[in-house]
Amino acid sequence: MRQKLVDLLTKYRSLLLVGVGLPVGFVFDAVLRLRARAYEALGAAPERHDEKVRDIQEQVRRWASQPAGERKPMCTDRRTWMNLSTRFEPKHTWHKVRMGALRDVLGLDEQARTVRVEPFVTVGQAMRYLAQRGYMLAVHLEIADATIGGLALAAGMTTHSHKVGMLFETVVAYEVVLADGNLVRVTKDSHPDLFRAMGWSHGTLGLLVGIELAVVPIKKYVHMRYVPVHSQQGYCDEMYRLATAEDAPHFLEATVYAKDRAVIMCGDFADEPTDPGERAKINHVGRWYKPWFYKHVETFAERGGDEYIPLQDYILRHNRSIFWVVAHMIPEGNHPLFRALLGWLMPPRIAFLKFSTTPAVRKMTFTMQVFQDIVLPMSAMKRAVDLVAEKFEMFPILLYPSRVYDHGEAGGQLPRPFPEDIVPGTDHAMYFDLGVYGVPGPIQRGLPFKTVHAMRAMEAFTASVRGFPFLYADTFMTRDEFEAMFDLRLYRQVRERYGASAAFPDLYDKIKPEVDVLAVLDEERDLDTTLAD
Repeated sequence: MRQKLVDLLTKYRSLLLVGVGLPVGFVFDAVLRLRARAYEALGAAPERHDEKVRDIQEQVRRWASQPAGERKPMCTDRRTWMNLSTRFEPKHTWHKVRMGALRDVLGLDEQARTVRVEPFVTVGQAMRYLAQRGYMLAVHLEIADATIGGLALAAGMTTHSHKVGMLFETVVAYEVVLADGNLVRVTKDSHPDLFRAMGWSHGTLGLLVGIELAVVPIKKYVHMRYVPVHSQQGYCDEMYRLATAEDAPHFLEATVYAKDRAVIMCGDFADEPTDPGERAKINHVGRWYKPWFYKHVETFAERGGDEYIPLQDYILRHNRSIFWVVAHMIPEGNHPLFRALLGWLMPPRIAFLKFSTTPAVRKMTFTMQVFQDIVLPMSAMKRAVDLVAEKFEMFPILLYPSRVYDHGEAGGQLPRPFPEDIVPGTDHAMYFDLGVYGVPGPIQRGLPFKTVHAMRAMEAFTASVRGFPFLYADTFMTRDEFEAMFDLRLYRQVRERYGASAAFPDLYDKIKPEVDVLAVLDEERDLDTTLAD
């Protein structure tokens, strides 16, 4: 019965999404957005921040007063369908702390160029607040619904990361309620061990109730230059050169359409152009009837060129097509007629898709498609692209360069870069985010495919070059493999020192797949027999 359901969902997925998913998801999303905007306009109460935090402290103290044998690990009460992870965390087995009221922007310090927010403030909310004052987050995200607290404790990386690193590197202070209910302001000077361990901790060291992080001044437009490259070594070398240059562009990324064909995008802030010829280059790429951004970029793959993109359109440039994932869900979605008639309904809402996911559909998502961001040293870029082409046979893929700082021995959860990957004269290596999204080539051709086997091969390669995957996505490593990839020495010390071991889930337990990986591997091994027959 379950297989029949999966087969039906696969066969009629596009029709179901267009006829049901898009309109219902649009209404679902509209209600959530209307509620959020109403809260911002009428319910925001940053002056009540201390009161809200005291309530959380009381909840934690009541939890701590229970007999040790009755305590379940604590977590926030944010529902799993509301976050952007592909996983469904087992929150029903944990003790949920009410924290939903922590969604206010608390203030901007223009002199220090920092903003202070509560953890459930979204990227879109912060963008609206900051843009009115001439700023934006130093590390933003392309998806407006991502929460800043979640990004700070996990993996926030964008096209400015080649200059500042990942989002947690831009954090000035964390405000954390510890396992005993005490509130601490965590900085590199006040609590250096906890400060360094907070990034990549995924809420397993304490309850984040406030965060202060860097902002940068902005202009109204991004002047975007499109640089076509027609050799694999060519775009690997050019991305490294641009990312490490003293005059590196403010925004830098590349979309790879085939092993030997890519477009590098270099963007810098710009004022509104006044020259008629330059004004003709203004392109509102975010409008619902416009071509999907990655398809628009492909038009520059031969001739190159430049244009001016309004800043908000640039930041959310991949939103309508969720990079290129929607192309596999709704193949006709970028057709001019579809965009003209139904483009305003796009994209399918992630929260609605997760809200309506059944176990059968969930299994289909990780056995029939890939959604991975993997951070690797740029010295491994060519090998990584080759491996994706070999194992998944899927393009395009995304490349975002990012600094990964060398914080020394046991300096945090991320693996320490190899000395030879350190950029000469600096304290960081230049890594890149390898974005692999969509349906593997064999599955598109109707062939059996061992997705989990392919992902585990990718994880093994990642570990061999001291890379690491973003943990929002499905991870198929065993506990031993996970602990070999990440450096958990400082993390474990901090867990013990601040009482988190008995109070919050372990990192691996927080991010491990909710499925039996070994059972899925056995199922995939059966494909060998099927293929032989």
